[in-house]
Amino acid sequence: MSKKNFDRIMEGMNEAIAFARGEDAPGVRVHIPAEIDVKAIRGRLGMTQAEFAERHGFSVGAVRDWEQGRRMPDASTRAFLKVIAAEPKMVERVLERA
Repeated sequence: MSKKNFDRIMEGMNEAIAFARGEDAPGVRVHIPAEIDVKAIRGRLGMTQAEFAERHGFSVGAVRDWEQGRRMPDASTRAFLKVIAAEPKMVERVLERA
């Protein structure tokens, strides 16, 4: 991936996160789901809770709580989870470079 494409993707992700936090992000319209099935996302990736947490920067306890319905991820985390679900390889590449 070229640096230009990487920078465009990161800009879009940062705008989406800003929007999810309620910050002004002109021209950005995203749908953040009210609920998200973390276990299904993790299952499609074939990862344990520990692997999923480590790869994406979550605590194992948070992943467990989300999957068992004890807690709900906040809006910015749900946006990130939606990106993970849609483009897991891209997220992996971006996080490896960080």
